[in-house]
This record gives sequence, structure tokens and C-alpha cells, in this order.
Amino acid sequence: MPRSEVMTAPFSYDGLDRVIHEKARLGLLTSLIAHPKGLAFADLKQLCGLTDGNLSRHLQVLQEAGLVDVTKGYEGNRPHTSCRLTKVGRRRFLDYLAVLERLVRDAAKAAGGEHTPLGRLGILST
Repeated sequence: MPRSEVMTAPFSYDGLDRVIHEKARLGLLTSLIAHPKGLAFADLKQLCGLTDGNLSRHLQVLQEAGLVDVTKGYEGNRPHTSCRLTKVGRRRFLDYLAVLERLVRDAAKAAGGEHTPLGRLGILST
């Protein structure tokens, strides 16, 4: 392979944001983008199949990155935590999905394009 091709690294996928790419955080962001008004902690826990501790830690990472807002308060006498995507979080997640979509297209093309299961399902428009 010529050195110039190695330098451009077409399959490096730098846009795969490492904060988002982790499986649990990907699930959390997918859940939150589908619910623009946000979700309660318990609902996120159930949707993503996480323990309280795991969910708290992943939300902390996403919050520190500015992707989610976590609001703690009370409903009646009971503690209530709700989470929602920030505008920055929505934009970064959509950018991440665009890179992921390109990755899937590139992989399908490298594997033979139309003859892959994705091509037969009409997921890829080549």
C-alpha cells in the first residue's frame, strides 16, 4: 500500500466518539434521543438493563461530557432523578450516528456490497 494511503487512514473512523461508543452509553443516548422530554432514572435503568451503580456511573460520564442533564429533586416525598439530552448531546449523538452509518456502508461495500444482508434488506443505498 502506498504511504499516502496509509497516511489518510480511511477506516480510522475518528468520529466514533469514545464517550458515546461504549455499549451502555450508546443505549442510554438512544433511549434519551427517543424521549426528548427526558426519562426518569428508573425508566432508563429498565430500558438499558443496568444496575443503579452502572447507570449512575455512565450518566456521570455523559454529564461531565456535556451530553446529558441530570436533574435531582422530589416528587411528593420521594426522591426523583430525571435525565435528558442536552442540545450538544443531541448534535454529538447525531454526528456519531452519521459516522456509524458510514462505517456500516464501508464494511458492506468491502464485503461485497449488494450481496450482503444489509444490501438485500435495503438498508444500504449504494
